[in-house]
Amino acid sequence: MSRLVKILALCTAAVAVAAATAACGTQRISVPKSQATVYQGAVLFNQRCAGCHTLNAAGTHGSAPNVRTAQANSGPNFNVRCERPITRVLYAIENGGFSGAYMPQNIVVGQDAKDVAKFVATYAGRLAPKLTGVVDCQKKPVGTLPQPGQTTAPATQGPTGNTGSATPKSSNPKQGAGNGAASGAGG
Repeated sequence: MSRLVKILALCTAAVAVAAATAACGTQRISVPKSQATVYQGAVLFNQRCAGCHTLNAAGTHGSAPNVRTAQANSGPNFNVRCERPITRVLYAIENGGFSGAYMPQNIVVGQDAKDVAKFVATYAGRLAPKLTGVVDCQKKPVGTLPQPGQTTAPATQGPTGNTGSATPKSSNPKQGAGNGAASGAGG
């Protein structure tokens, strides 16, 4: 084989290895750019949340693959965890999750936080296992964001799996102290 052929073969092999290695382990955002708000939320999620959370639509793989070997700061895998309604997601973003232990508060703020919340509420739970008696995530309403000036409150999940907004205890003595009390965010 001539020296020129050997050099060309070696260069071709090097380019092939470089191309294969560059694509190894990468996944792109799969949200259509025509959905501008949701796409922007996916980009921000990819940039700010990928270290701890997994969500295929954003091309992220931050959650531990095995919960038994997960570190304490490994966030939920949103491929299998439903996050609806959108107010629940926005509450978690604003308050550092529901436990407040590891997720930084306000990792995104303002319109960026709303975009990420809309993205997560729209795409989370798409690979959740089908369970008897549990409503499929895609059948739950995404919900709407509060108007400017309104505050977000965590949604509660009752024993039936229905999601509603948290309500304070009643001050009406006829209703009793326990009626309408929020039991927690559950997440």
